[in-house]
Amino acid sequence: MKILFAIQGTGNGHLSRARDVYPELVKYGEVDVLISGIQADVKVPFPVKYKMYGMSFIFGKKGGVDIIETGKKLKLFKLINDIRTFPIQQYDLVVNDFEPISAWACKLKRKPCIGLSHQSAVLHERAPLPEDSDWKGELVLKHYAPVTDYYGFHFRAYDKNIFTPVIRQEIRALTPTNEGHYTVYLPAYDDDTLTKHLSQFEDAQWQVFSKHNKQPFSFKNVHIQPIENDAFIKSMASSTGVLCGAGFEGPAEAMYLGKKLMVIPMQEQYEQHCNAAAAETLGVPVIKQLSRKYYERIKWWLVAGEPIKVDFPDQTADIIARLIREHAPAHYQDIQKALPAIG
Repeated sequence: MKILFAIQGTGNGHLSRARDVYPELVKYGEVDVLISGIQADVKVPFPVKYKMYGMSFIFGKKGGVDIIETGKKLKLFKLINDIRTFPIQQYDLVVNDFEPISAWACKLKRKPCIGLSHQSAVLHERAPLPEDSDWKGELVLKHYAPVTDYYGFHFRAYDKNIFTPVIRQEIRALTPTNEGHYTVYLPAYDDDTLTKHLSQFEDAQWQVFSKHNKQPFSFKNVHIQPIENDAFIKSMASSTGVLCGAGFEGPAEAMYLGKKLMVIPMQEQYEQHCNAAAAETLGVPVIKQLSRKYYERIKWWLVAGEPIKVDFPDQTADIIARLIREHAPAHYQDIQKALPAIG
């Protein structure tokens, strides 16, 4: 069976999750990987057949998406051409983690596309939503990468097709410690903004992983370094707490490791505001932006914040087995008969 595993390349969460999904998919067939997008910093330990430009939202420097730069980077005619010419028909099964080229290629050819993503769960009727609605954000989540069926991930299993986060094996294998520092990943803020604000909390040591700098440097109690997977994992595992955006995989990994967590949702990014609303129901403190207005809230978190207890079982193999059982083409009976009845 030929399987296409299509992954969103904006942000690092999709690629982090793919590290555990890919080894499960290859148990059932020949897997080709497509990654589209230009904003990821994490490398993957498996071959990528298609690396495509796609459509990415560009991180700004003051806490939000840079709408102007996103527009400048959009290559609409290339995107349309890539959708039209992608050889989607040669695949027996398309598994999609919020990747637009393969999703729309499937839609044009009326071919099933199976979502396996966090975004598939975000707008579920039982998932928490922010108080302020955003019709443009909802439109993006619904139509950016359309699928015919889905298996979603969220902080809680809100329904039978929604599961708790995929915590990659390299995180599960860690033994967390507490060396007293705080790990920071806020890619929508530039280094000047981060050092300006974080240095005000003189009793804290901040290890900041920056999207805007390739050279490490320190300013007072703020230590900036470029994003690198192993260094980030080591810092997070040995931290007292994590201050990060309201993505999905990062906060989930921090909670899994027993770290106290504070999140700042990215402005103009509706999905992150949905994530923040869901995290808040677990007890995670949320602030709207990194600014003087929220200094007292940050001070409280540094002094009195507590880790959130979560239960994120390792069920990736079971989820992929169920996906294959329910969506592999009927003529692959030899594979389907060998699969356990799950869920």
